[in-house]
Amino acid sequence: MRTIGYAANAKSSPLKPHVFERREPRPNDVCMEVLYCGICHSDMHMVNDDWGMAIFPMVPGHEIIGRVIAVGSDVKKYKVGDNVAVGCLVDSCMVCDQCRNGEEQLCREWATLTYCGCDRIDGSITQGGYSKHLVVREEFTLKVPDSLDLSKAAPLLCAGITTYSPLRTWNIGPGSRVGVVGLGGLGHMAVKLAVAMGADVTVISRSASREAEAKRLGADRLLVSTDKAAMEQALNSLDLIIDTVPVKHDVNPYIPLLDIDGTLCIVGQVGPMPEFDSSPLLFGRRRIAGSPIGGIAETQEMLNFCAKRNVLPDCEMITIDQVNEAYKRLEKSDVKYRFVIDMASLKMA
Repeated sequence: MRTIGYAANAKSSPLKPHVFERREPRPNDVCMEVLYCGICHSDMHMVNDDWGMAIFPMVPGHEIIGRVIAVGSDVKKYKVGDNVAVGCLVDSCMVCDQCRNGEEQLCREWATLTYCGCDRIDGSITQGGYSKHLVVREEFTLKVPDSLDLSKAAPLLCAGITTYSPLRTWNIGPGSRVGVVGLGGLGHMAVKLAVAMGADVTVISRSASREAEAKRLGADRLLVSTDKAAMEQALNSLDLIIDTVPVKHDVNPYIPLLDIDGTLCIVGQVGPMPEFDSSPLLFGRRRIAGSPIGGIAETQEMLNFCAKRNVLPDCEMITIDQVNEAYKRLEKSDVKYRFVIDMASLKMA
């Protein structure tokens, strides 16, 4: 299938129009027209090859909302006209213990990424959602509930599931006490989801200037991490802290905020972190953990939950020709809180 997208042709290069061929649809494939695609901070990391995983030319994008335009002969769940979604994964081995448990993101043979991945059948390099069309196997295609606003739903496929998954893993619900470090694309979703689950939510920030914004998003309070007296008063007050900060940073101030058996879960930074003091872990039976995205079933559960509770990210809509400027603004955290590309702005040549 011939299509068009926006691609980076080399490390840190601007994205430009790129005509390319999608693989030929297979019997278990869903073909879609991409309607909206979110811009994730990891897209920028991949274009800059910060993690050493880049393959060029690269069409980024793994927060995808589309409409089905064709289905293979073996497809059972979807039909032409259905609104569907695709997240960070487009395939996995499907036979290992993790895949059988619905944890495809933890596939023992490594899941196939939506872009910069390698197709498990023909070896072609996967290309993402900054494009007009997408071809994905049925098992990795998600149904978009009718009540979700299509123009705002795209970031749920990464920012949403990345924060939903640890909330579910640690059984957050009414009576739970959740802290959120960082109030960006991930952080604002963590706040909204934890509030919707009935938790008492504390946003942890270095500045008191974020208090009004934290409360607008539904948080119960803001804790200023540079205020020693406030931090002392907050000792042992949280069951789970979701750390969404996307750069190397010190987690030592946050660990004593956890109650006994509490967990600090890192979902933002990918890579080295500074040393931490093990004393608060040992004497409070606390934990530091990490979490990627969720599996396909959990991602569908998240979409259904967001539809039922009307949980959506705060989005700024852009056209595809604004993507390079959006990257510059993202680098400066100049967005509240997620960019979404209206893919109707991308025209076939």
